[in-house]
Amino acid sequence: MIKRMTRRIDISWKTIIFVTAFFILLWIIFKILDIILLFFVAFIFMSALTPIIERLVKWKVPKSLAVIVVVLSIILGIIGALAVGITPLVTQTSNLGSKLSETVALFPQTLRLDQSVISQEVSRLSGQAVSITVDIFRNVIGFVSVLVITIYLLLDREKIEGYATSFFGPRQDRAKKILRMIEDKLGDWLRGQLVLSLAVGVMVYIGLVALGLDYALPLAIIAGFLEVVPVLGPIISAIPAILLALTVSPLLALLVAGVYFVIQELEGHLLVPLIMKRAVGLNPILVILAISVGSRLLGLGGALLAVPIAVVIQLILQESLKIEEELS
Repeated sequence: MIKRMTRRIDISWKTIIFVTAFFILLWIIFKILDIILLFFVAFIFMSALTPIIERLVKWKVPKSLAVIVVVLSIILGIIGALAVGITPLVTQTSNLGSKLSETVALFPQTLRLDQSVISQEVSRLSGQAVSITVDIFRNVIGFVSVLVITIYLLLDREKIEGYATSFFGPRQDRAKKILRMIEDKLGDWLRGQLVLSLAVGVMVYIGLVALGLDYALPLAIIAGFLEVVPVLGPIISAIPAILLALTVSPLLALLVAGVYFVIQELEGHLLVPLIMKRAVGLNPILVILAISVGSRLLGLGGALLAVPIAVVIQLILQESLKIEEELS
């Protein structure tokens, strides 16, 4: 006679409480994810501005005054740039939108598509004007919030750093070192990305003006902005310029595509190694994967923040492995 053996599995109350608390924590993080990302963006700006603040402090400038001077300089710089370029930008952007609409309208006739479908889509997009306005207002509030949080982080950086690392007990110094490394990486990434975006925008503007293509200013701004999105951004930014060039001649479209190709070759082989050699250090496959996951989870914002988040995760994993090796 074969006896059936049963195995009894005991689950302690501690395990149940831990698992329950873990899922509650995940639910809370999901609910406040937008706030977390807001603080993360402010942390990136703080990391980029900290070296400038520290330099001013070494020059005997009080820290609070240094923070105010740097932030006001950035705000005034943005306002000055907008004041100089807002009129031609608004005019050219408005004309660019009309021109692209006319260009896209040519394709249904060429491809024999039902124009009523496109008209319905255009009407649907027009009906979303209220939601678009709300999104713009929300983004303005978000920008102001990031600015305020950045100022507080800059002013109380040492106190916040000490409090955040105090939970690690005897390993507080190591945690503080890792936090400083994260700050350096994110600061290098943002400063390098701003220089890259400016360089690409200027080169696109010069190239399009040299070719005589209209609306060079908004197209250059689009190229500079989308430079923040690695791999995919430059490809997307070239599409409206090539479409506009097609309305003039296929040769001009080919030349415009050539300009974008040359600029991206210069960016990939010259600017990135010089400017971003210390910043990212991610494998291109990981960059594409991070952007894909970020855009799927959080849309455009997720795509923009995917690389710095991946940099932080990679750095933490590397330092954790080093700690494990030291303990073994």
